[in-house]
Amino acid sequence: MPLAPETPVIAYLSGMYPAVSQTFIQREIEALRAEGADIRICSIRATPESEHIGPVDRAHAAEAFNVLPATLSPGALGALGWALRRPGAFGTMLKLAWKTRAPGLKALAYQAIYAAEAMVLARHLDRIGAGHIHNHFVSSSATVAMLAARLARIPFSYTLHGPADFIDPLRWRIDVKTARAAFVACISHYARSQAMFFSDPAHWDRLKIVHCGVDPDLYGQGRDPDRAPGAPAEFLFVGRLARVKGLSVLLDALERMGDVPLRLTIVGDGPDRALLERRAAPLGDRVRFLGYRRQDEVAEMLDETDVFVLPSFAEGVPVVLMEALAAGRPVVATQVAGVSELVEDGVSGFLVPPGDIETLSDRIERLATSPELRARMTGAGRARVVERYDVAKESRRLLELFRTARG
Repeated sequence: MPLAPETPVIAYLSGMYPAVSQTFIQREIEALRAEGADIRICSIRATPESEHIGPVDRAHAAEAFNVLPATLSPGALGALGWALRRPGAFGTMLKLAWKTRAPGLKALAYQAIYAAEAMVLARHLDRIGAGHIHNHFVSSSATVAMLAARLARIPFSYTLHGPADFIDPLRWRIDVKTARAAFVACISHYARSQAMFFSDPAHWDRLKIVHCGVDPDLYGQGRDPDRAPGAPAEFLFVGRLARVKGLSVLLDALERMGDVPLRLTIVGDGPDRALLERRAAPLGDRVRFLGYRRQDEVAEMLDETDVFVLPSFAEGVPVVLMEALAAGRPVVATQVAGVSELVEDGVSGFLVPPGDIETLSDRIERLATSPELRARMTGAGRARVVERYDVAKESRRLLELFRTARG
């Protein structure tokens, strides 16, 4: 689809991309490109091949401009010379870097690194003719994006996710970044409310709701999986195997349920895998770990799943929940951040308090033992995903923001 002439070349930046945990960025880039947008991929750090589990990941990794390796190369001196030839913008960028530093000598050293990276990135933006830079998340890569945009004299914007974005909002200066951004794409009303809390009301009009999304057509239409009488219900978890995902609570809940007929499949990897496998050993073949799987493989697994479960302690609006609902699966998820904007309690699944083993086990048992309840919830969440979380629709909204952005 041809775009209006004023649509800029858009640089996309993240701290480390592509990564298994950032398929939402991949989908967004591909959806924008499908609309005709000229997207140039940038990443602060290069990612290892283990993070490239599909052809699109590999293609994005191959084309990405990796800022930190370029900053550590002899060619970085050329970026300094380029910056010195625009003294006004360079001086303003350094003042902005000083203004947004965190307290302490260590933070000052890091801020100097971010300024150096910004010089390298700004020269790259100038070389490729970028007219806008967009960053995902609010931490260090957003600092680099903000500084580089000032030096390159182009608009910048960022996507605000959570929960990590809100752990240290003062250090990462959500107030200044919101004030200087052409717009902030907030993935949920919850994220927008947090940005409002940490920024000046004069800039609240820049806070736009742009959901992360999925392609609903890639997922099933809510067919109830065939199960032989007495067969265990199939539960699925997909995510990083880290403490924040609450898997230890989920395993405690399964143990509490005794002989309730269900089987849990865990897809993903992470620092807690070995610990969780040891913890799950007493549950025998009721729990299996499969490691990472590609998006198309997850879609196929959702077709054969009865219930999707996500017991996290903190989330934004999990894309994996969108996938499960798009596939027509009932879900059990914790009521954190923006999850309730996606999941309707008692309609498309159950919402439970985070860390509440008793309630989690009760809701899982109700779904495991009642095919009728599962059937009633099957397909109930798909309409909400189609309406609010279709990546094509959300990307068109984002593209219009890029087109009208002003520095």
